[in-house]
Amino acid sequence: MVRLNGSAGSADPSGSAGMAQVQAGFVTREAGLVLIAAAGAWVATVVLARGMAGMTGTMGLGLVVFVAVWTLMMTAMMLPSVAPTASLYAKTIQSNRTVRIAALVAGYLAVWAAAGVPAFGLARLAGWMTGKHPGAAHVLAVAVFAACGVYQLSRLKDRCLAHCRSPLALLLHYGSYRGRSRDARAGAHNGAYCLGCCWGLMVILIAVGVMNIAAMIGLAAVVLIEKTWRWGPAAGRAAGVAALALALAVIWLPWLAPGLHAAPPMMMG
Repeated sequence: MVRLNGSAGSADPSGSAGMAQVQAGFVTREAGLVLIAAAGAWVATVVLARGMAGMTGTMGLGLVVFVAVWTLMMTAMMLPSVAPTASLYAKTIQSNRTVRIAALVAGYLAVWAAAGVPAFGLARLAGWMTGKHPGAAHVLAVAVFAACGVYQLSRLKDRCLAHCRSPLALLLHYGSYRGRSRDARAGAHNGAYCLGCCWGLMVILIAVGVMNIAAMIGLAAVVLIEKTWRWGPAAGRAAGVAALALALAVIWLPWLAPGLHAAPPMMMG
């Protein structure tokens, strides 16, 4: 069993009774709080999106604000798929569960916040291309969908997804962590694998619009299915095939990538 106590934490993989205790049940209060946080982030994201509908690129936001909005989006989209790991992790903690799970989630979200920096750069490039070089923006749309499709079918994707789908294996690894920052480090480690697993899906937001709520819901559903459903890996590969199909379709149907397709000017009567 992996047992992280309130002080330094220790690992004991041989405790079969303890492991059974960890495996028993899914819902813990802390996992429920993670899901509540995700629900709150969805509400806030929808409210923000109302004022940004149809906006491309960085939506006029500076780097700091963009990263903050990006982190809010990732909180909404990614935390539901983290709940199983958070639930099992909470069962190994003897005291201060809520505080330590909060540190775990903070470490996880820190990784996605850091990913918001290159996302800002790519969004800014997309906005510039859309306004100044629509032909190049069209090529970028094809490239975004194609990159997602190819990565979804890659071995690296499979490796990262396997880690995300094996919370017990992760717990055995996290049992060796020491010090006050161990929970945040565990969250960051999990977040790094999650980023490796899902970046190809998230980059689609650049093509369809960063604050495209329909796309966010669809991508969040794919992530959740990939990580928790029995046939998740197959579903992920199906999503890759769909992305490749979109890469072909967007050549003739540029409106499929509204984030990289400038709307035609309205005719004034």
